[in-house]
Amino acid sequence: MATANIRFGASGWRAVIADGFNVTNLRRAAHAAAEHIKENREYGYKSEEYLLHLKNNGKTAPKIQHVAVGYDTRYFSEEFAKNTAEAFAAEGLTVLLSNADAPTPAVAWTVMKTFAAGGVTVTAGHFPAHYSGFKWIPYWGGPALPQIADDLDARAQGLTIAEAEKIVPFDQALSAGVIKILDFRESYLNQLYSLLDAGAIKKAGLKVAADSSHGAARAYLRPALEKLGVRVIPLRENRDVLFGGAAPDTDAENLRVLRETVTGNRLHLGLACDCDAGRYGVIDSDGTWIHPNLVLGLALEHLVKNRGLKGKVARSLMTSHFVDSIARHYGLAVRETPVGFRHIGNLLRTGQYLIGGDDSGGLSILGHTPEQDGILACLLMAEMAAYERKPIKKLLAELNKKVGDFVNTRMELRVDEGVNFAAVIEKLTHRPPLTLAGASVWRIDHTDGFKFIMKDGSWLGLHPSGAGQTVGIYAEAATKPRMDALIDSGKKIVNGKF
Repeated sequence: MATANIRFGASGWRAVIADGFNVTNLRRAAHAAAEHIKENREYGYKSEEYLLHLKNNGKTAPKIQHVAVGYDTRYFSEEFAKNTAEAFAAEGLTVLLSNADAPTPAVAWTVMKTFAAGGVTVTAGHFPAHYSGFKWIPYWGGPALPQIADDLDARAQGLTIAEAEKIVPFDQALSAGVIKILDFRESYLNQLYSLLDAGAIKKAGLKVAADSSHGAARAYLRPALEKLGVRVIPLRENRDVLFGGAAPDTDAENLRVLRETVTGNRLHLGLACDCDAGRYGVIDSDGTWIHPNLVLGLALEHLVKNRGLKGKVARSLMTSHFVDSIARHYGLAVRETPVGFRHIGNLLRTGQYLIGGDDSGGLSILGHTPEQDGILACLLMAEMAAYERKPIKKLLAELNKKVGDFVNTRMELRVDEGVNFAAVIEKLTHRPPLTLAGASVWRIDHTDGFKFIMKDGSWLGLHPSGAGQTVGIYAEAATKPRMDALIDSGKKIVNGKF
């Protein structure tokens, strides 16, 4: 039996197209997901929680379960989605297949809205063009938890090639009604409108540029803004499987044209999504890229101050404490999670959290899917602009006066050759430095990597990659010189100089 090179991580399984990501392995992943929902008593459609989920919404378990399948704009994505649907059909499941490329949050909403047993997006998110991926969405509409990823891994590895290749041909399954083509767009957009103050946005006369990064937001972001009365200059809405030669991300570097469009046309905002619209990018009226760490705090301030909403706040371990200070100002509790939006999503699904987000551009709110939603984040920034009628920089300056200054950064550092990184981790665990950049360490958090917290609120975070030879170094302080000093300390620690 040939084993599959499939590993489900924080965002599903991703691999290079025509190498690890091939039709056989894709079908193997689909069969593994089908087995998971049929046999897993905790997370499948026989679980008590799923049955209670149906009962609480006036539903009964159908005789034949269904799954939702969507896909992004990458090379061959629609065909890969059909391959996935064929494998699910062979497992006796009905498939709701998107009629066009669709954002991951739209697929997640379809899972929730139709009470599906789960769903799949064929996407590699912000990864470069030569990658594709298989993202499993459990029945609650959020990212798969680590224990689910482990179960999918084990099941995928246990399938033979013959078992993986078992399908019902697409046209046959379509004719039999086993595969059904569905428009995911209308229901999802109506859900977004229900979360917003449409009247306030329509009155504001906003002018924005909307950048879809050649991705699945192309039929969603601009139309949603226009429906809300916003004048929009669209960018990169055409399908380009090479994404213009750059990764379809929403970092400052990839949003250069958006920045130029905003400043050149004197617009209020620039709003962008990555390939599957899980992540967002925000450009202020003067062309400044606004870091997700700041957007999360701005969104919380807006929801509480302008919309009068309340609830707990969830953020990941290496996300700025800016949002904590805003939450504290309003008497709201903050919960810190390990790195990865799946942990935040697991809290959001409880219904107790007003907002959850991280430093990588993941965000969602109460009443929505517990999946990161870049389109929602963009619309919230437009709503905030409609209420405040000021540039984001001015809003941030006002917030800093109220809750303090937060300067932060993140970098990836490759461990120097010859350094025994396992020994570095061992030393960090048992004999960590108690002084950094001339200040005493107050507390060390070992939840996910290492986070050194100082008494003045500044902190240094070290998060090793899965491979172990690259480390994410995070730092935050009230001033840039202090932050830079912490980064320097982090570099020395990573290479064993402590």
